[in-house]
Amino acid sequence: MGDEFDVIVVGAGPAGENVADRVVRGGLTAAVVEPRLAGGECSYWACVPSKALLRPVDLVAEAGRVPGLSMGPVDVGAVLARRDEAVSHYDDAGQVRWVEGVPAEFVRGRGRLDGARRVRVSAPDGSERVLTARHAVVLATGSTAAVPPVPGLREAAPWTSHEVTAATSVPERLTVIGGGVVACEMAQAMHGLGARQTTVLVRGDRLLDRMEPFASELLAESFADAGIEVRTHTEAVRVERPEPGGKVTVHLPDGPPIESDELLVATGRVPATIGIGLETIGLPGKGTVEVDDSMRATAVEDGWLYAVGDVNGRALLTHMGKYQARLCGDVIAARAKGERDDLPSLRDTADAYGPPQVVFTDPQICAVGRTEAAARAAGFQVRAVEYDLGSVTGAYLLGDGYRGRAKMVVDEERRVPLGVTFAGPGVAELLHSATIAVTGEVPLDRLWHAVPAFPTVSEVWLRLLEAYGL
Repeated sequence: MGDEFDVIVVGAGPAGENVADRVVRGGLTAAVVEPRLAGGECSYWACVPSKALLRPVDLVAEAGRVPGLSMGPVDVGAVLARRDEAVSHYDDAGQVRWVEGVPAEFVRGRGRLDGARRVRVSAPDGSERVLTARHAVVLATGSTAAVPPVPGLREAAPWTSHEVTAATSVPERLTVIGGGVVACEMAQAMHGLGARQTTVLVRGDRLLDRMEPFASELLAESFADAGIEVRTHTEAVRVERPEPGGKVTVHLPDGPPIESDELLVATGRVPATIGIGLETIGLPGKGTVEVDDSMRATAVEDGWLYAVGDVNGRALLTHMGKYQARLCGDVIAARAKGERDDLPSLRDTADAYGPPQVVFTDPQICAVGRTEAAARAAGFQVRAVEYDLGSVTGAYLLGDGYRGRAKMVVDEERRVPLGVTFAGPGVAELLHSATIAVTGEVPLDRLWHAVPAFPTVSEVWLRLLEAYGL
C-alpha cells in the first residue's frame, strides 16, 4: 500500500483493531501502528489474564457452597500455565494475522503524530517511516497505570495491573494500594492462589466507592471471611525497598508500617498520550484527547483526528472502547465518501449515562446506568427498590449461604429504569438483561411481560418489579 492510507490507527488494542475493521468494511484503506503486542493491554495484561487467574478462585468458592462437593487446593502452577495459554504466551502472531486479514497493514513500531495527517513510526530496528492519512488519524493508545507521588513508591518498583496479571509466582505477603476494580480483583486472586497475608489500603471509606454501597458491603464481608484485611481511610505516606525484589515496607500516617513481599498499586489509569506528538498539532502533550460524540477531536482544525477508548477518558472499559471504535470507524467511512453527517453518535447512550461493568470478585458485582446517588444528583425524580438475591429460589439452589442483593433505580416520571446493580455469586450473566432494559429505556409496565424462567436467578427481575408495586 505504500506510505499513504485513507486512515491510520495508532494503537492495536481492541479499540484500534475495531476502527480498522470498520473503515475497511466501509471501503477505505488502513494502517495500524503498534510498538508492543497487537491485541493491547486487555489481551495480555488486563481483562483476559486477570479473569484466568480469578476463575479457579471463583470455582473453589462455588464448590464450598454446595453440600457434598469439595475441591482440593488450587494447583498454582497449573493456573499460571493456563493464564499463559490465555495470553498466547505473549505472542501476538495470531492478532497480527487478524489485522492483516481485515485487510489492513500492520506496522510494528512506536507511532507519533508529526503534523496534520502524518504519523512518524520508529521501528524496533531503529529505522523510521512516515505514514500519511488521506482522511483520518485515529488515536487508540489506551492508558497506563497511575502511580501516585508517594515518596519512595516509584523507586520501590511496585506491581501495577501489568505485573500482577503476568506474575510468575504468588507472594506470601501482598499489600495493595487502592480500592477499585483492579485492587479488589487482584487482591482476591492472589489471596486465593496462596498469599497468606493480603492487606488492602483504601484512601476512602469503602471499596468500589463508585458503585452502590450495598455492593461494597457485601464484598468487604467476603474479604473479611477470606482473611483479606481492608483498611479504610488509610494511605501510604512513604515506601521503602532497600534491595530490588526484596521486602517492601509501606509507612502509614498512624501505627506500625506494613512489610510485605510485594506491593500492588491500583489507583487508577492515565491516558497514554505522552510522547505521541500531540504538541505537533497544537494540543497539550499529555492528558486526555477531548472528543465529540462521533469521537472526533474537538480542538483540531479540519476534523481529521479522532480518539477512541481510554485515551479520550470517556469510559475506561474494553467493551466501551470497542463500541466507540465501531461507531468511529463507520463515521469516518461515511464522511470520507461525502455521505450524510447526521450519523449515530454516543449521545444519550451507554457511554454517557453509565456503561455496563463487572467486577469479577466473589461475590461478583455488576452494574449499568446510574446509581441512586448519581441519578438524584442529575436531577431525576427517583425511586429505588432492592431485593435480597438469596431469597430467590434459583439463587438458593446454587448453594447454601448464598448472599446477594439487587437494586433498580427508576425514573418516576417516565417509569423506566435508570440503573441496575447486582451483587452475588454468578450475577455477571444477569447484566446484559439490565443493559437492554436501561439502554432501551424499557417501561416497567412493558418489562413486566418479560417473564423470567423458574428456577433461575433472573427471577429477581420479577421480585424487583413487585417491590416497585407492579
